[in-house]
Amino acid sequence: MTQIESARNNDVTPEIEQVAQQEGVNTRELMQKVAQGTVVILKNVNHKGINPVGVGKGLSIKINANIGTSHQKSGLDEELKKLEIVQKTGADTVMDLSTGDDIDSTRRSILGKSSIPLGTVPVYQIGIDAINSRESFMEVDKDRILQVIENHCRDGVDFITVHCGVTKAVVDCLEQSPRLTGIVSRGGSMHAAWIKKHNRENPLYEYYDELLDIAKTYDATLSLGDGLRPGCGADAGDRAQVMETIVLGELVQRARKAGVQAMVEGPGHVPFNLIAGMVETIKKLTFDAPLYVLGPLVTDIAPGYDHITSAIGGTAAAVAGADFLCYVTPSEHLGLPDIEQVREGVITSKIAAHAADVAKGRQVSIERDRLMSIARVDLDWNKQAEYAIDKDVFEAIDDGKPCTMCGEYCSMKIFKETVNPSAILK
Repeated sequence: MTQIESARNNDVTPEIEQVAQQEGVNTRELMQKVAQGTVVILKNVNHKGINPVGVGKGLSIKINANIGTSHQKSGLDEELKKLEIVQKTGADTVMDLSTGDDIDSTRRSILGKSSIPLGTVPVYQIGIDAINSRESFMEVDKDRILQVIENHCRDGVDFITVHCGVTKAVVDCLEQSPRLTGIVSRGGSMHAAWIKKHNRENPLYEYYDELLDIAKTYDATLSLGDGLRPGCGADAGDRAQVMETIVLGELVQRARKAGVQAMVEGPGHVPFNLIAGMVETIKKLTFDAPLYVLGPLVTDIAPGYDHITSAIGGTAAAVAGADFLCYVTPSEHLGLPDIEQVREGVITSKIAAHAADVAKGRQVSIERDRLMSIARVDLDWNKQAEYAIDKDVFEAIDDGKPCTMCGEYCSMKIFKETVNPSAILK
């Protein structure tokens, strides 16, 4: 049985028990949320040796990091180094978005070395395989699409992005209401092109029940992709985006009925003042499914710094109800990130997630901030490193001395030693 089916049968699975312990929440309450579909447990039955991760209502905000090979720049060895950094810096999940050579072998290598849940976007492989066969994605049929999806799930992929919501009606809506940047999702554009070529329904929507059967067999979570996510602030919240979101809500309900876990992917580029309302609307239209946001980026003019624009938007989205943040690196909109940019993307996203957890009153996060403050008063660099999101920044600091910002004029040192030491709480 899947996690959602077990929860409905009042069976506490080892995965639910483990997530409850990790999150510091009541096991029975967590089980009820899994049964309702407002929490998903990311753990494919075939992915051995990993810790399951819970995403959704009442849990800490999770972050994902993307890696993947490219014909133009990066091969398997470099991506495995990125995986090592992703895990070391504390990402909750990782996605393999490979488009390079031998995607099957790459995916299996990453699965074998990943101690955290892995996600993929199977349509990327379908497109690359078509190109390598000197064919066109336009000629791919539903059997080929479902075959590749099953291969990913059989290998142990824990969650898959599938663009089932890019329907014929949604594409028609987009054509009637043009947007500034069109479709910026690779998967979304591929499905839209297929629909236009054949004047038929998206196979993943038309044969959604067959997709559900595959996901159920392996308890792989469907991450219902937002193929019409806004690619710039001007397109945020337009008719096509909302129409696709309504379709995704329908698909969430069908997945839950079938005993399949599902979450929903969200925007994109969104002006800061629109984020809260947009998140609340998506949550309502998708029946409070766990929401996985790709940013959102709050401005379009910061290439080289979009990890920052994403962190600003990510915190706002998480406070408003998003559950899962996809990291953005400094090279977003510019090129494939290198290892250091991947590390920076993870750290920045973790800061955004932690800030949201504090704002939402998560006590373990608030306590971590309090303990950091005590360590600063004590000038205890080891403790500061223990509580810091990025521990590596403390490696070059001499233990026990004031920092070089203020030196002997350190305000905390002066207050503690000469003004009123008893006024400092512990």
